[in-house]
Amino acid sequence: VCKSFFATMPGRPVYVVGVGMTPFSKPQKDIGTGPHYTDLVKIAVERALADACIGKEELQQAVVGNLMADRSAGQRSLYGMGIFDIPVYNVGNACATGSNAIVIGRQLIEGGLIDCALAVGVEKMSPGSLGGKIDGQPTSMDLHLPVMLGKYPMEKPVPLMPYFFGNAGKDHMAKYGTTPKHFAMVGEKNHRHSANNPYSQFRDVYTLEQVEGAPKVYDPLTKLQCSPTSDGAAAVILMSEEAVKKHGLEGQAVQIIGQCMRTDAGQSFDSDNLHERSCIDAVGFPMAQACAKEVYRQAGKGPEAVQVIELHDCFSCNELVTYEALGLCGEGEGGKLLEAGDVTYGGKWVVNPSGGLISKGHPISATGLAQCSELCWQLRGEAGPRQVPDAKVGLQHNLGLGGACVITMYERPQQWATLPPKRAASGAMGFPESKL
Repeated sequence: VCKSFFATMPGRPVYVVGVGMTPFSKPQKDIGTGPHYTDLVKIAVERALADACIGKEELQQAVVGNLMADRSAGQRSLYGMGIFDIPVYNVGNACATGSNAIVIGRQLIEGGLIDCALAVGVEKMSPGSLGGKIDGQPTSMDLHLPVMLGKYPMEKPVPLMPYFFGNAGKDHMAKYGTTPKHFAMVGEKNHRHSANNPYSQFRDVYTLEQVEGAPKVYDPLTKLQCSPTSDGAAAVILMSEEAVKKHGLEGQAVQIIGQCMRTDAGQSFDSDNLHERSCIDAVGFPMAQACAKEVYRQAGKGPEAVQVIELHDCFSCNELVTYEALGLCGEGEGGKLLEAGDVTYGGKWVVNPSGGLISKGHPISATGLAQCSELCWQLRGEAGPRQVPDAKVGLQHNLGLGGACVITMYERPQQWATLPPKRAASGAMGFPESKL
């Protein structure tokens, strides 16, 4: 397997200069009821452009993530905004789709092909748990599923995603003594964090006992530890350093100082040699760990340099095991990290100040871009009551089963730290409801 898939020579620096998103909301029973995905994209892109203080004519290429709509959802969305002629790439890579859009945009700029790119993700979803069609055709999960069934036979029908991630939690409990309470602590934390995020689908705060006592979805997961399906869109504007200076955006530019995308390691599918961590590996631990190590190498900074993290908590079990993949603690020590209060305000890191997928919501292709937006607001010091004190370096983890993982590290450039932003107002605390 080729391992030399990272550039051997440094490319141009790439910056996020504008971000925008819609509130995430519960899908409507009638999917034909508006706002439609095109309406959601328009709001997110217009907000990102306004944040970047540029017009649509500055966009040279666009990357649009979507899984649920038409194959040319990107063109259909942007045409309605009067954005024509430029190359538009439609991407879909499971739950990591949004970050994949950022990766492609960054590579276009880093390689010197363009100076300004739009990355946007959107979903208009159906209510209820994500389903999967089994009709005899190969699926994105059919290599992973034998691992799960080999360790924890499915005794009754259960939604596939909580089954996968719940089994990873079972592996962790069996090997390390982690308890259901530890996973519930993740849910309690993220719902608490979302109370200060106007974009969150849920803003109610629950006690730990309420999270533990919520309806069981699949052991050890209760409903308040699972991300919902959601409608929403998010967008970011990426620029080269030359473009940042041309437009006078130094005072709000956030640099991508490390980024890596990986797919599954072969060990993730080895159903013939099951072991104590088989289900943890099957839900992406190896690729997340490999991504993190490469990002730390690129940035020249480790997790100790980070203050704020947006992590793919599709289920509480995944947040806990990802603490370990990111090197926040040793393997098996995620529960202790939670007990010590080191992943919330006042601890070593604030993980998911937005409320994460569990509480903010999870419109699949928009998630990675919403994570990026939150980290930019945090590093720009604009997040209001959810602001992480002295946030200088942010880390993003976006995972898709099937599989793909993207990890990105962001930093406000020190040489521009004292410059004021050009944008008129921050969108970090939302907009009037009439404007979504």
